Amino acid sequence: MRLSSTILGLALSALIASPAFSETYKSPKALLRALYSFDAASADDDGPSPYSAFFSDHLNGLLQQDLENTPEGEVGALDFNPVISGQDGEASDVEIGQPILMDDRAEVEVEFRNGEKVTLYYTLVREHGGWKVDDIANQQGDAPWSLGALLGDDR
Repeated sequence: MRLSSTILGLALSALIASPAFSETYKSPKALLRALYSFDAASADDDGPSPYSAFFSDHLNGLLQQDLENTPEGEVGALDFNPVISGQDGEASDVEIGQPILMDDRAEVEVEFRNGEKVTLYYTLVREHGGWKVDDIANQQGDAPWSLGALLGDDR
């Protein structure tokens, strides 16, 4: 009987640790505050991104597909950290704009410093009872990008 409870406890712990059971963010700002205070180096290696718990099912699917289609030893579609819009550094002086809500979607502008001023545009979706990041875009500079577009999203 004791062995059964131990196995059940381990199985339940594994389920709770999975991205589907990760923390639920009741507002777009709560999600983005948590994202920018998250230490990506402490993330589990199980997901396709250190930020998988913050990302939508769709975005995690795109990241997983990129991971599976990238030959071993090669860099996939992303050679930078989209949350800080760079390969190195960290976001400081983070300012989260007022979300524009459209049913189960939201658009939010986030400004911060990572060596220079950076402005990112987030598209969020409501799923699993909370808000998740569905896309990130940097529309400034010589090479504007969208995370979805870099990953081959066709929607």
